Amino acid sequence: MTRAKKYSPEERERAVRMVFEHESEYSSQWAAIQSIAEKIGCSGETLRNWVRQAERDVRRPPIGVDTWERLC
Repeated sequence: MTRAKKYSPEERERAVRMVFEHESEYSSQWAAIQSIAEKIGCSGETLRNWVRQAERDVRRPPIGVDTWERLC
């Protein structure tokens, strides 16, 4: 069984910031997440979870949520 690598809060923040700063260069946020996750050595799902948490922390609506869903 392999042990999961622990990432410092600074490493997590940097990875999330990279996704937000570079997502417009990719076809989707998920494509950006996959590319950046590969570069930093974590799984795409791990980075996606960090991004979603950051979005909740700053109350940024997730990609693909329309105005009606945000109001409900």
